[in-house]
Amino acid sequence: MAKPDFPKTLKEFRERFAEEEACYEYLMQSRWPDGIVCPRCGGLAFWRRAKRMLFQCRGCGYELSPMAGTLLQDTHMPIREWFWAVYLVATHTPGLSAKQLQRQMACSYKTAWYMLHRLRGGMVNEARSPLRGVVEADETIIGGPVEGLTGRGVTAARTKTLVLGAVEVVFWDKRGKGPQEKAGRLRLAPVERADAESIGRFLRANVAPGSEIRTDGWQGYSKSALAGYRHDALPGLRARHIHRAFGNLKTWLSGTHHGVDSKYLSRYLDEYVFRFNRRTTPMAAFQTLLGLTTARKPLGYQNLIGPESTG
Repeated sequence: MAKPDFPKTLKEFRERFAEEEACYEYLMQSRWPDGIVCPRCGGLAFWRRAKRMLFQCRGCGYELSPMAGTLLQDTHMPIREWFWAVYLVATHTPGLSAKQLQRQMACSYKTAWYMLHRLRGGMVNEARSPLRGVVEADETIIGGPVEGLTGRGVTAARTKTLVLGAVEVVFWDKRGKGPQEKAGRLRLAPVERADAESIGRFLRANVAPGSEIRTDGWQGYSKSALAGYRHDALPGLRARHIHRAFGNLKTWLSGTHHGVDSKYLSRYLDEYVFRFNRRTTPMAAFQTLLGLTTARKPLGYQNLIGPESTG
């Protein structure tokens, strides 16, 4: 099976996924573009069980469902409803709050909240490539009910969350105006403090070695934190692309979601990064999110609301 294309309009989406069978077929192509492989014996031949979207390996008898082992597993929600939710969440540029999704899906608030957080869990590609080239790095403070965090500018503000950010700088030539810059891919992460150890850990996890890091004069961007990178440090406002991303993040959190509990902030940051990095191809984000979603393990409701949850 070839990797499927994606619906480019709402009309096309409704016509294409009018039946559950079409949804399952698309899910299978997104999950197994090279064909189904048995996770037990590695077999490639399967029987299709009658009247059920279930496949049985001809070699060992292992039964496999397209939704098993994904974020869509054990949700008691028809696959057509899941497709509709994925499409709404992925293609609506500002994103949707749980209240808005509740109205669109005609479901309970708890169900809408659960679906949204499951989808946010699939918005991070664990195999994504690091940022590279010229990268701006900085921190910002997100208002919220976090307590006990310390760090740059938040020592006395016990209801704030410190977030580190990094964004690629993309260079291009504009006719008549010469070389120009714009923001490329983004990474965000909440941290307890903006010290050299935290900054170094964040950069190593998100930026390729040898890249040039642009920062202000904050002492946390020390030699140890920037080891392996070229450092361009200038006091004052230099990192304008990451500042713009921070500003849009705060507007999005307060406008669309009316504030976010720190317990779930990580998942909202994942969603913002997902949207930011696909801002020029919002329709393709449906296919991307569905593909990432099917590559993740199920998240139960208690896992989402429990103390171990970060989003």
